[in-house]
Amino acid sequence: MSYKFDRSAFKAQTFAQEQKTKTFAQDSVIERLKVSFYLNSVAYCFDINQSPRIDKTMFSMRKHKI
Repeated sequence: MSYKFDRSAFKAQTFAQEQKTKTFAQDSVIERLKVSFYLNSVAYCFDINQSPRIDKTMFSMRKHKI
């Protein structure tokens, strides 16, 4: 999957003009999640095909005495 930021897709406009050109909100939920996952991979520098794993040694569970 390859995404490219399209700078021509956005421009300064009034609220009335913006109501006419809603694009991202009309995309499917799955597509928005894919894009947000890609942006997270760029922000946190991990490969999109191999997401990082949680370090399970940092967490522990214990029973509370009742």
